[in-house]
Amino acid sequence: MASTAKFVLKTEKYKEQLKRWPREGKHILAQYDDETIIVYQAFRKEIAEYADKNGKFGGPLYSFSRMTWIKTNFLWMMYRSGWAEKNQQERILAIRLSIDGFLEILRASFDSRKDAYGPNGPQPGFGEGGVRLQWDPDHSPHGDKEKRRAVQLGLKGDVLEKFNERWIRAIYDITDFVKEQRQFVHSNDLDSLVTPRETVFVPQNKDLCRHIHLDLEES
Repeated sequence: MASTAKFVLKTEKYKEQLKRWPREGKHILAQYDDETIIVYQAFRKEIAEYADKNGKFGGPLYSFSRMTWIKTNFLWMMYRSGWAEKNQQERILAIRLSIDGFLEILRASFDSRKDAYGPNGPQPGFGEGGVRLQWDPDHSPHGDKEKRRAVQLGLKGDVLEKFNERWIRAIYDITDFVKEQRQFVHSNDLDSLVTPRETVFVPQNKDLCRHIHLDLEES
């Protein structure tokens, strides 16, 4: 499994990537190409095995009526799952989505913070799909808060159905890769830590960038 993870995901030493990443602000860090983008989720064994086998989600334990969260940032996923050691988050999935689907999710997203869009609400055509947008502090491999913010997106209902049936291109179980890298975190050997290669993703549509409160200038 570990060799598979390294094959399907481009990887790089964490400390080398850290030199390039913005230190603060709201940025989408992700691994992507012209057609697809990687997002991460953590699940219990049974849900992850179904998804890995079928290339989509389902089975008796998966609920389409419950909000499910996707994250583009590997280290943010590691923080939330405790490097795959938290209960019912023991399996880490890397999900390859179509770029068009990801952009539709962003367009449908809504930031529920008070006054996030001012008195008139979101721009017409944005924020109407029931997707929840959150910008939370990013975290270091050890779980320390960073000034940089990481995005997570909550899906349910029609958008979740589209995510599952139309936008997923592949699902990879990368749990063994996570376990390999976790040992370097536990031993405080960050010089050896390798993570999926991530760069700043910026939608071409500037109205969309404004809608999700993206910071376009790195700090």
